[in-house]
Amino acid sequence: MKKLLAIFGNTLLAALLCVPLSIAQAEDKTFSEAELDQMMAPIALYPDSLLAQILMACTYPADISEAVKWSKDNPKQEGDAAVKAVQNKSWDPSVMSLVAFPQVLSMMGEQPDWVQNVGDAFLASSEKVMDSVQKLRNKAKNEGNLETTEQQKVIVEQQPAETVIIIEPADPQVVYVPVYNTTVVYGTWWWPHYRPWYYYPPGYRFGGAVMRGIGFGVGIGITNALWGGCSWGRGRGDVNINVNKHNNININNNKINSNNRNTNWKHNSNNRRGVPYADKKSRKQYNNKRGGADQRKDYRGRDAQRDKARSTLDKRAVDPASGRKQLQGSGGDKARSSVNKANRDVNQGKFGNSSRQNHSSGKTRDTRKSGNYANQSHRSRDNAFRNAGNAKKSRQNINRGNSSNRSTRNRSSSHRSGGGRRSGGGGRRR
Repeated sequence: MKKLLAIFGNTLLAALLCVPLSIAQAEDKTFSEAELDQMMAPIALYPDSLLAQILMACTYPADISEAVKWSKDNPKQEGDAAVKAVQNKSWDPSVMSLVAFPQVLSMMGEQPDWVQNVGDAFLASSEKVMDSVQKLRNKAKNEGNLETTEQQKVIVEQQPAETVIIIEPADPQVVYVPVYNTTVVYGTWWWPHYRPWYYYPPGYRFGGAVMRGIGFGVGIGITNALWGGCSWGRGRGDVNINVNKHNNININNNKINSNNRNTNWKHNSNNRRGVPYADKKSRKQYNNKRGGADQRKDYRGRDAQRDKARSTLDKRAVDPASGRKQLQGSGGDKARSSVNKANRDVNQGKFGNSSRQNHSSGKTRDTRKSGNYANQSHRSRDNAFRNAGNAKKSRQNINRGNSSNRSTRNRSSSHRSGGGRRSGGGGRRR
């Protein structure tokens, strides 16, 4: 019983100590202004429609991973035709739209951590993300590196509180993906410890335009592949959806049922596919909307440790909060002292002496021959655990067990010496 008490005591202490630790580790993942600027620098100068599509798609990193692989396996697929080719996939429509741009998926495939961080940041505070985009565009504009070209239009709108820069394709049906060095196009980078990365597509020729500012690859012809847009000015921080374009290319269950031409985009937590949310606000907002098996996948990694610990305690009818309270003060000292003493007894070989004596004399008893072995073992475990949280009761049980062991050894010694008679005479050998 000492051994069982020691095992259970260690498990209980470890579980109770693990719960507050895992909760502390599951704090919100937030991004500073420096991190947001670093994060958004590679895509801030993309056309608004493509930027909006990327922001939406990054909230589904598992789908992005599969779309990257599909694009590599189908290198000749692009534009609307590519989007129609993946309509049988279970991906979110925002991810499907990106297969129209193999260059963009290639970039995202090389930066999976960046993809998830962008999605997490956008869900946590889309307004801060969009503020960072506008700051970066103004920096590039002031450096003379963001101007209207044959590929795109740069529109500057003066609003009462700020200047908003909008980027649109020069031809709505032909989209060029910008190529630029983030360490050059924005001028001297203002966060020395958070320098941004940049990406050049495979096979892209480094021209003078890229060295000085922005270059462009081959234009992608589209009609409905891009159906997202950015909401600037009042209400900034949102992305919206052109319902007609969306429904013209997305089929089956992906269609939007709306009478409005435009509608605000809403994250679909059912398409998250078990990827945990990084901050408390997002977990509270989106986890409650998930159903069935998906809801059981909300917390992984550190959160899984917490849930596992709580589940273990629940099965033993132990409340973590009350358990931690019991471990405080003199009650906790007694519990830990009892567990430590049980461990010392086990390590010193005080457990099972009777069994070893019988074994040494060649009279080891096989208790499994008893028909009631399973029931006895089950009851023993129940009794051992029943008062594990009560140090005084546990010591009483241990003392009774020791007395029983001594009594058994005395009787065994008497049998071997040949006496074997009961006190009071008339006893026969057993």
